[in-house]
This record gives sequence, C-alpha cells and structure tokens, in this order.
Amino acid sequence: MGQLLQHFLLKCLLFLILSHFLTQCVSSMLRFCLDSERSALLRLKDSFILNQSASDDTLAYPKVSSWKLEGQVGGDCCSWDGVECDNNTGHVIGLDLSSSFLYGSINSNNSLFQLHHLRRLNLSDNNFNRSEIPSAIGNLTRLSRLHLSWSGFTGQIPYEVLQLSNLVILDLSRNPLELRNPSLKILSERLVNLKHLDLHKIFF
Repeated sequence: MGQLLQHFLLKCLLFLILSHFLTQCVSSMLRFCLDSERSALLRLKDSFILNQSASDDTLAYPKVSSWKLEGQVGGDCCSWDGVECDNNTGHVIGLDLSSSFLYGSINSNNSLFQLHHLRRLNLSDNNFNRSEIPSAIGNLTRLSRLHLSWSGFTGQIPYEVLQLSNLVILDLSRNPLELRNPSLKILSERLVNLKHLDLHKIFF
C-alpha cells in the first residue's frame, strides 16, 4: 500500500512539473514578437540617424543600436531595449525610446504608426528636426501614455490627438507647438481619462 501511494505521488509530482514546463514553453512561444511588428520596428530604426547631439540627458544612449534582425542573437523584438510586449499575444504594447539619440524627420508614413497595439509611447529627448506631430498619431487608439517632450516638434498639435481617448498621461512640453485647433477646452473635454497633462511652453 505504501509503495502504491509513493508511486501515485511520484506520478502527480511528474505531472505538475511537466505542466509547469509546458505552460512556460507556451507562454514563451506566445511572447515571441510578430514578424510584422519586428519589421515595423526595424524600419523605424532605419528612418533615423543616431546623433549624440539629439539627446541632452547625460544617461542617454542609442537603444535601437542593439536591435537585431531575425536569425541573429537577440532577434526576438520582445527582448529588445525599449520594447515591451504583451505576454499572451506577443504584440508590442510599449515603446520607450526616450533619450536615444534619434535624429530626423517623422511623418505619417513612418512604420511607428503601424504598431496599433501600443499602450505606452515615449519619444522624449530626441530631435525630430522640427517635424509636426504626424496626424497618424490618431491611429494609436490604445495609447494610455504619450511622452513627446523635448523632441523638436513644431507646428499645430494635430486634431487627431483627440482620437486617443484612453490617454491617462499626455506630455507635449518643451516643444514650440501650438494648441489652437483643437483648443485646450476641447482637448480637456474629449480626453476624459487624462490624469496628467503637461503643455509647458506650448503656445495657445
């Protein structure tokens, strides 16, 4: 009877270990980034020059320089510096490229705006060479946090920002931007989930 019980307990233990192993494997497989999003990130990387003068933070460094193509060590974009993926779907949900020496213009054709599952985007402390904030920012409707401060954006803040109804944090500070259409009143009325809004040095 004792041997039967030991045998049963051993089987149960092996089953639990195997179940845990399979769960970890499946989770790891699901977390591996999607080909389309890896491609979008690599094209985003290639759309800018890395210029040390583009960032002022003393701790700045070029995060995208470590991004690798598929087949190379580190080819999974979920493991790339500044990239955060959903553990279940593998979609890129966070992108923190703040203080990354990014220099160059950006427009609505940039592959950044193909990352439709983004919830957090931080491009602060780079130099986008007096670009306007692209109207395609409105494509990223899942965003809850958007940080664009100190990034060399100019012109009118696009009306499409009103489509980002899930925003909790919006920081557009320290750019020579204008907020006239939409107005501050319309912005505050439409973005009802905002908890933090920084428009320091924005023109009204």
